[in-house]
Amino acid sequence: MTDQQINPRHLHPPGGLLGTMRIRKKLVVLHTIFSVILALILLTSLRPGAMAVVRRAEMSQARAALSMLITSDTLDALRLDGGFFDQTDGVDIRIGSPAQLGLTPEVVESASKTPGEPVRSAVLPDASSAAVLIDPDQNEFALATVRIPEARRAVLELYAFTVVAILAIYGLIAAALEMFVLPKHVYGPIARLLDADRAIQIGDTASEIIPDRFIPADEMGEIMRSRNQTVQSLRRHEHDLAEALGRFETVASDLKRKNHVLETARRNLADADRLASLGMMSAGIAHELNTPLAVIKGLTEKLDADPDHRLSPAEARLLRRVVGRLERLGESLLDFARVRPPQATTTNPRGLVDEAITLVRLDRGAKDISIRNEIPQELTIACDADRVIQVFVNLIRNAVDAQRNQPEGNIIIEASPLDREGARWLSISITDAGPGIKPELIESLFEPFVSTTLDSRGTGLGLAVADGIVREHGGVILAHNRSDTTGAIFEILLPITAPTAQHTPGDTLPHPPAEPTDV
Repeated sequence: MTDQQINPRHLHPPGGLLGTMRIRKKLVVLHTIFSVILALILLTSLRPGAMAVVRRAEMSQARAALSMLITSDTLDALRLDGGFFDQTDGVDIRIGSPAQLGLTPEVVESASKTPGEPVRSAVLPDASSAAVLIDPDQNEFALATVRIPEARRAVLELYAFTVVAILAIYGLIAAALEMFVLPKHVYGPIARLLDADRAIQIGDTASEIIPDRFIPADEMGEIMRSRNQTVQSLRRHEHDLAEALGRFETVASDLKRKNHVLETARRNLADADRLASLGMMSAGIAHELNTPLAVIKGLTEKLDADPDHRLSPAEARLLRRVVGRLERLGESLLDFARVRPPQATTTNPRGLVDEAITLVRLDRGAKDISIRNEIPQELTIACDADRVIQVFVNLIRNAVDAQRNQPEGNIIIEASPLDREGARWLSISITDAGPGIKPELIESLFEPFVSTTLDSRGTGLGLAVADGIVREHGGVILAHNRSDTTGAIFEILLPITAPTAQHTPGDTLPHPPAEPTDV
């Protein structure tokens, strides 16, 4: 049915007294009203007929009394008694002129045409009367009025019997309806319909369809059949949807396997590229070594040429810095080249971040930068604590260096658990308020010697070392600029349980807020 075919009256619930009643009450009220109206109709239709019978009987008796009066010797005695005779059986006879008897001209004319024969005079509310001309010369008439109390009482008894009969019939019909008809044809189907709807609400699929043996062949049955068809159609659609979802999951699983194959191929290509870039790395190492070696060579030549073999304090400090740089470069190369399986233990990542923040504050001048650890205390992760601390140190140092020239710096470390591809992951983000990452560096940010501006020690290996440690744990590091303001976000995704093989997590979810703690 279209919107144009919908009757507007069907859009609103019925009002009035019946609209607020349940079906049983409605049937009782309607049946009672029908019975009362039927009783009134019967009483109204019976009264005229019954009273007509009584009046005809009274009229016949009045005529008979007048006929007997004319043929008997009672007429002279009646004249001597003043023209009035009252019998005990309800017959009153009077003799007199039309004016004395109150006869109408029509009655006088009718009686004059048939002298000696009684004619109908009048029908009173409680009696009937007949008149007869008994003496044409004297214009004398006789009027007999008859009232039969027994007949009128019989009519009243008939009325009473009719009322009692109607009430009895109503009671029998109501009892029969309540005991035999309505429970089977109205209340029962409605109860089964409600039970089936409740079965849908509680998920009882075995009881949500009404069996055909309980469906009557009336309008209620049509409603039940229509409802069954609707429910079955919904279940078919749900089944089709479940099959479609199953096919979708199969396709998704196949895509997952293909993505894994592609990721493996990508890693193999990355390893090949890494081997191919060893030449570039060697050139970078040579460049990193040549600068401090040139400084050392110059200072040693000066020291050898000086008769006193002494260096100035500034030259000594320069030599110390250059040697320290060579030492850090050697340590970074060892960390980058060292590959060993992590010794995983269940650890609180908040404590690891606190320790990393302490190391950064001791090693770098980060007193003016706010570093906030907002990782929830209850989170745990299976990892090699010492190596993961090194990851946090490198990334936090990068964030500190990115904001060193700013009047106020701010670093926030957050963490939240994620569910991806049937595994539990921990997302740890390090957010700074620095200038951000140059777009051309994001793709190759974790390769060795790509950038020294964001590097943790100025050697070009800090991010590469951190990326290698995270991959050993089966995780990945993602880097991108902030969208709301300037700054960068480094996100570490690690499996919460110790991995048996390396995994690559999917896209990250938004981070829920945590209780901040300044360190």
